[in-house]
Amino acid sequence: MQDMEQIYEEYFETVYKYLFCLTHNSDISEELTQETFYRAVKKIHSFKGECKISVWLCQIAKNLWYDECRKNKKAIKTSEDNFLDIQDPDNTEEKVIKNEEKMTLYKKLQKLDEKTREVIYLRITGELSFKEIGTILNQTENWARVTFYRGKQKMKEGDENEREKRL
Repeated sequence: MQDMEQIYEEYFETVYKYLFCLTHNSDISEELTQETFYRAVKKIHSFKGECKISVWLCQIAKNLWYDECRKNKKAIKTSEDNFLDIQDPDNTEEKVIKNEEKMTLYKKLQKLDEKTREVIYLRITGELSFKEIGTILNQTENWARVTFYRGKQKMKEGDENEREKRL
């Protein structure tokens, strides 16, 4: 049991950040992180050591998130609370512009393949290093760097194509 406490302390933040990248919701991420470690305790005997424990934990977390989405029959939901949370009337325009920029970014991200999207979410939202991203996704650090770079390039190409269409 002491080993699980040590694992919890060492990997809690990694699992939480990973889930936050998927959910974009701190409450859901925290709840799923707790459930991830609960499941890990129950299934620790099935861990064969073929991958790093952080990868195993993130896989459990990802499966829990997918189960949650299926259970609620919804895709990843962006929070509408950001629009309702505007309190300072002088800042209203600025906050609306920022929210529009976020929505535009998330729409562009949805056009990317799943792995690229996941790398970008982990890098930007989770603020993880390329090495951490590679570990979580069972890839190399270099793979994570290249995937992130190519994803950014695809998003830039999409911007240029949109500008050309308007001209």
